[in-house]
Formats: sequence, C-alpha cells, structure tokens
Amino acid sequence: MTDESWTAELAVVIVNFNTGLYLERCLRSLEAHRGDIEVDVLVIDNASRDDSHRRAVAEHPSVRMIENRSNVLLAPALNQGINDTTAPFVLFLDPDAEWWSGTLAGLVEVAREHPAAGIVGPVIRHPDGTMASTGRRFPSVLEAVAAPAAGPFFDDGSRGRGADRWDGATDRLVDWVSGASMLVRREALDRVGLLDEGFSLVGEELDLATRMRAEGWDVVCTPEVEVLHEGGVSTGHTREAAVERSRALFRYVRKHRVAGRRRFLLPLAWAALRLRAELGWLAGRIRKR
Repeated sequence: MTDESWTAELAVVIVNFNTGLYLERCLRSLEAHRGDIEVDVLVIDNASRDDSHRRAVAEHPSVRMIENRSNVLLAPALNQGINDTTAPFVLFLDPDAEWWSGTLAGLVEVAREHPAAGIVGPVIRHPDGTMASTGRRFPSVLEAVAAPAAGPFFDDGSRGRGADRWDGATDRLVDWVSGASMLVRREALDRVGLLDEGFSLVGEELDLATRMRAEGWDVVCTPEVEVLHEGGVSTGHTREAAVERSRALFRYVRKHRVAGRRRFLLPLAWAALRLRAELGWLAGRIRKR
C-alpha cells in the first residue's frame, strides 16, 4: 500500500480482465476528470492474457496494481480492493467505463451532501449517448422470473425496471444502481459487511444495496456525473454469461425475497430463470444475424 492510499479522499477500484484498450481509456478519463481531490486508483487484474493491465498502468504511473495469479472473478477482487485501500469513499468502476462529465471530486461532494447515503451512482449512458436505466427498483419474485428474456436484468439495458420517470436534473433516492460505476461509503461497508462473494460475477451491487437499505442507508442517483459504459467487454455476451446472470438473480431471490412457506417456489423460480437465460441468449444471436 502506498502513502497516497492513507491520505486519499477517494479510492477507485477497477477489476480488469482482458479489456484491451478500454482500461487505458478508463484511466485517462479519470485523470482528466479528477477535480480537486486526492485519489488512490487501484487496478486489480484477474490474470489477463492480453497485457492490457501492464500497458495501461505504464501510461499512468500513479495508478497502483495488484496482479492475481488466477481469475478470482469480480466480487472477490472488489473485496481485495476494499481491503487494500483506506479512503472514506470507494468507487467501484468497470474498466470499460469512461468518465464523461463531472468530476470525481463532484461525486464525492454529492456523497458528503447526503450523509445517509451508503451508495451514490452517476448517470450511466450507452456508448451512443442514450441514457441507460440509471436508478432501479428492487425486483419482486415475479419481476425477477418473468422479466423479458431478451433483457438481461443486470446489464444497463434493463430499462423499465428503474425509476425512469425523472427530470434528470436533481439527485433522487432509488433502490439500487449499476455496479459499472458505484460510489460506496466505507462507514456503511464497515456496518453491513463486504460484498457477498457468492455473487461472483454479477448481482453484487443489487445484494449490497439491499443490505444497506435494510440497515437504514440511502441509495442516491445523481446527474452531477455521467459515465459511458460499453458493457460486456470482459464477460462477453455468451451463453455462459447469461446462465451466470440467472444464477445470480436466483441467489438474490433465495436470499432476500423468498422466506418461510414461499420457499416452495424456489424450484419453479430456478426453472423460469434458466429458461429466460436460454431465450435471452438465443434472442441475442438472432439479432446479430
């Protein structure tokens, strides 16, 4: 751990796996949009084979890096970053995300203006500039298993599952925000615990927000910052990725939404989610033809 991590107001944790040029673009955007704040940027590489991590960090020598010998997946690597930093705020940022407007300092200022906020998320935009589903509602069991097969729940294409009737000009309270760019208050993490590593690749942000809300913390979405997110660069749009999304959503339903006698619904929920994953993957292949 470097001296900067002891004095930084913000730690930025980026988990990288074979992202090519995206990681360097991400780091460059952070440098350009830092603002007046001390930042500790940490890249955790999950055994990339494309050398993307070394090339990017060589261009940004102030960035720290941890190189894992194997791919430990997302949530465990993010927990590594939490444990290896000390700043009062931690920003989880995907390597295929790029700061578009606003500053890191501005995002931290929003968090300071909302002392009850355990999580603050920026506006997320697709690469073409259109707004993604920025603030979202917690899913009911029915919403989780009956959502359209062509609309994966955990990616930024999940329009209609968030509080989308929003003027886009003021901060708002939501249930959860995308983990592609998510600021977390360390004090809240200390109280509710680290990320659940059972959500190893997706769903960790939904689970964390649910636990924080249960402990009385707010989740805020702010237009102060906008981030472009490519999506799927590390995981790809494969059948395996679709199945992993279904596993994560089933784990969420089992953990937070089904209790007591309602647990008899679990086998039906799993069957529906698996079917949804297969149909979503097939729909994606058809669209690409």
